[in-house]
Amino acid sequence: MHPPVDIECVIIGAGVIGLAIARTLTQQGKEVLIVESESSFGSGISSRNSEVIHAGLYYPVDSLKAKLCLRGKVLLYDYCQQQHIPHQRLGKLLVATDDTETAQLMAIKDNAEQCGINDLSILSAEEVKQLEPELNCQLALLSPSTGIVDSHALMLSLLGEAEQAGAQIVLNTPLKGVDIKGPNHFQCYFDDADQSVISCAYLVNASGLHATELAKAIKGLDAQHIPEAYYYCKGRYFAYTGKSPFKHLIYPMPTRAGLGVHLTLDLAGQIKFGPDVTWVQEENYDVAQEQVDSFYKAVRRYWPSLKNNTLHPAYAGIRPKLSGPHQQAADFVISSKAEHGVAGLLNLFGIESPGLTAALAIADEVAQQL
Repeated sequence: MHPPVDIECVIIGAGVIGLAIARTLTQQGKEVLIVESESSFGSGISSRNSEVIHAGLYYPVDSLKAKLCLRGKVLLYDYCQQQHIPHQRLGKLLVATDDTETAQLMAIKDNAEQCGINDLSILSAEEVKQLEPELNCQLALLSPSTGIVDSHALMLSLLGEAEQAGAQIVLNTPLKGVDIKGPNHFQCYFDDADQSVISCAYLVNASGLHATELAKAIKGLDAQHIPEAYYYCKGRYFAYTGKSPFKHLIYPMPTRAGLGVHLTLDLAGQIKFGPDVTWVQEENYDVAQEQVDSFYKAVRRYWPSLKNNTLHPAYAGIRPKLSGPHQQAADFVISSKAEHGVAGLLNLFGIESPGLTAALAIADEVAQQL
């Protein structure tokens, strides 16, 4: 028996992950309250990305990123079809422009196949030209299951289903602190005077960029179960003025911190480029025109005929990384009772790309662990 509580489950964060979790838990019969510090849902990481449905090429075999991306991709395409959410399975070309990158491309293909992806094909420069005449490369890897999705429509649908099943959402309500009163018993404070209090049996920290900060506000949670550092990795995007000559998403070789300045199309067929990698100390989403030169240089490696004065600032996002510059990329962390010993508490750390693709699979994983 759980102690008396005001509501069964509180989810902190109304991004795509929090909303997916809310939908899953309510459909399993749980009473859910979603708490969001901003004035609208999905205004952070969830609305500041490439909106790509990833195939799962890059992630280490047996990592959470690999497993949840592959499972999430299938769930997400099915969900988009069922709920009529705008999406397109465009396919992606991962391109190698020199001998070093060709070796890297073959290693990525090998890793992807070990993860269970079996629809990839290698294309020669001539075969690539037939698909994308403007594209320059020595070799390319075609991933037909990569696509794009309207992330706002997705989140609106997830929230709608959660609310239909009984969930409630409150906005403009930052969480100030949490007391662990016992197994499956938490008191959540929403003002500095501790006057606004909600108790719950299950607490899910899905607060994205602020997940470690929020975890540190949970009194009674051993600090060893909270990542020591959270690295803010900013990615800027520039939009292209003009009609797209491309039909596929175009990706260069990935870097340690990101997937390179890639070409993505939106659902209207317009091109944007990004994200790049800039390590920052705090949130800021500025994109300045004077930063465009590095984008022209990066893009012209695979699109040499890109003209000057065709790129303009679009937007920026920030990746919540558990690894810093020059470190190996860290996996997702879903920290539950099995790790920290607190029944009913679940912290999600480092949910960066492919978090959007993996959202429905992450929700299933959270439901199982709770």
